[in-house]
Amino acid sequence: MPNIVLFSGSSHQDLSQRVADRLGLELGKVVTKKFSNQETSVEIGESVRGEDVYIIQSGCGEINDNLMELLIMINACKIASSSRVTAVIPCFPYARQDKKDKSRAPISAKLVANMLSVAGADHIITMDLHASQIQGFFDIPVDNLYAEPAVLQWIRENIAEWKNCIIVSPDAGGAKRVTSIADRLNVEFALIHKERKKANEVDRMVLVGDVKDRVAILVDDMADTCGTICHAADKLLSAGATKVYAILTHGIFSGPAISRINNAAFEAVVVTNTIPQEDKMRHCPKIQVIDISMILAEAIRRTHNGESVSYLFSHVPL
Repeated sequence: MPNIVLFSGSSHQDLSQRVADRLGLELGKVVTKKFSNQETSVEIGESVRGEDVYIIQSGCGEINDNLMELLIMINACKIASSSRVTAVIPCFPYARQDKKDKSRAPISAKLVANMLSVAGADHIITMDLHASQIQGFFDIPVDNLYAEPAVLQWIRENIAEWKNCIIVSPDAGGAKRVTSIADRLNVEFALIHKERKKANEVDRMVLVGDVKDRVAILVDDMADTCGTICHAADKLLSAGATKVYAILTHGIFSGPAISRINNAAFEAVVVTNTIPQEDKMRHCPKIQVIDISMILAEAIRRTHNGESVSYLFSHVPL
């Protein structure tokens, strides 16, 4: 693939390496370090003049440092005369702050979109945005890829009784995602309606749908402190579900998440590797990982060659 350069930020080296291997490329030389006053320093170690540059950086770990590093890398490539800079952001940072849910609340996702554009990004590739409308915060093209095809494949391969399962959304916001998966598997779906008193704390839950004597599969785009999905699992078991699985695109797992999952009644909690999970898997045997590097790699290849990306919305690349 001529005229393409792939750089990795420091947030998720493993995923970047997998994408590079899949594309048959070497990762570009870049040194990211911090000055003693904690300012971020980026040195691009090879020429990018006239090249099509892809920078892979996920919104995880030290989120603000990684975001700043991404902005500096984009800008460094832009002013070094690259022809196009694409930010590949598997897990988009600040995606939950996408509306004014109370007075004087910031819309930080829009701010991040503006920062990426001003830094010089020409194109964004991301995965399972918290709300699809975030694409509209940008004036540049955004490809919002879906983990859904990989999730469907995992369900069919790993849950023996998947034909007798029910797909459950732990909140009303994920209803669309869940109905789409349920349709593709030709099974039923259920919803859990939750009321929050304040962020990261769930007050009460109401289950809509019949899960009795079925395998319940909770599907959501992200799990942070895991209060919602652990509550939901208890609710489903008390409503008569035989087993409960959780499948999440972004496993953030901050704060008490790991101990909550260990104490909850899940058969497995399945996440993709948009965020590094090695550490968490050591502390929690229930966590399993679906590799989505081939979806990102294929999106990069198609974008670079000027092909359509929509094939990836319903298929896992072989």
